[in-house]
Amino acid sequence: MGIEQPKDPLEVVFTCTGQAMGKMRNDLDVKMTQPMLEEFTLATDEGPFHGGDASAPPPLALFVGGLTGCIMTQLRAFAKRMNVQIDDLAVDCKVTWQWTPEGRIYETAPKGFEIDVRLESPNSMEEQLALIAAAKKGCFIEQTLGQANTIRHRLKTSEGYVNAD
Repeated sequence: MGIEQPKDPLEVVFTCTGQAMGKMRNDLDVKMTQPMLEEFTLATDEGPFHGGDASAPPPLALFVGGLTGCIMTQLRAFAKRMNVQIDDLAVDCKVTWQWTPEGRIYETAPKGFEIDVRLESPNSMEEQLALIAAAKKGCFIEQTLGQANTIRHRLKTSEGYVNAD
């Protein structure tokens, strides 16, 4: 049946420690530390453009896959709670960035996110749209992308951390 839903808000916390391996490969230890402990091992690599061996997906592939998987998970989880029957579900996700050369490096900027849901259900259109609306609000990644975020960078030194922003 699943875990009983909490009645009060709680924090969901993930941490990740990455270690550079080989040419461009990164081995990642990802942990959910709250509200429960779950651990995962992932890897990223780049293809020849960045001097990698393509031994694992590039970070952007994991990002787009994470976004797609997140909305699909919420659709299926919330369908049960909202009594919406799903006979089949597929999601097409497209993320577009602008890539601008700046001398020997480059800068990037997001241009758009498109999520197309293909849902087969005997429920009414209104119920299906309500399900999608609920899943959008429950998708951690989509909610993160939908607002301005502050991202802090620090560099570890022998004296401690130095702000890199």
